[in-house]
Amino acid sequence: MIKPDSLIFDMDGTLWDAADTYVASWNAGFKKENIDIKVSRKDLSHMMGWEKRKVLDHIMPDLDEEKQEQVFTTINEFRSQLIPQMGGTLYEGIKEGLEKLSSKYKLFIVSNCPENLIRQFMDWSDINHLITDEIAHGRNLKPKHHNIKLLIDRHQLKDPVYVGDTETDSIESRKAGLPFVFLSYGFGETEDFDLRFDDFESFTNYFMNL
Repeated sequence: MIKPDSLIFDMDGTLWDAADTYVASWNAGFKKENIDIKVSRKDLSHMMGWEKRKVLDHIMPDLDEEKQEQVFTTINEFRSQLIPQMGGTLYEGIKEGLEKLSSKYKLFIVSNCPENLIRQFMDWSDINHLITDEIAHGRNLKPKHHNIKLLIDRHQLKDPVYVGDTETDSIESRKAGLPFVFLSYGFGETEDFDLRFDDFESFTNYFMNL
């Protein structure tokens, strides 16, 4: 593992768990659109990290793309309302860890989430001052490795690493040509990683001591 100049984080399952809020948003959207579908925490946890099109086709396979997009717009309207109210759960050590890490590294977030959701998360958790930049999949509908590379080019990063919690994160890190750090407490599993940590405090201590 090279000594990095920057850390690029996934969001869901890496920094926080807002699955219950997402479930409420999805089900409120389905109800408003008169769609006879209901999702559970288990359903959404299984899909964390997927790109939007894959999620919509999986949850609403019988609806055409136009209708899927209409329903998803409604879901996101509910999500925007609920995030400030319900928020989520920051994993233990996140706030303190990011405070420390930001003194040594540039910190970024790249997530396969709807546009503006990363900003809502940052506002809710009060970490705006710690994060240099972010890109959500919903902003440009590009794969995660593409958006990782956008940040690398935009900020002229020399030795970044990507930090996530799923197999998808690992795959996208490799496509972007980055080392991958796996945080095992999140939503997924993978055997392909350069470093693994079971809690954020251990992760923070390792990178602060490099």
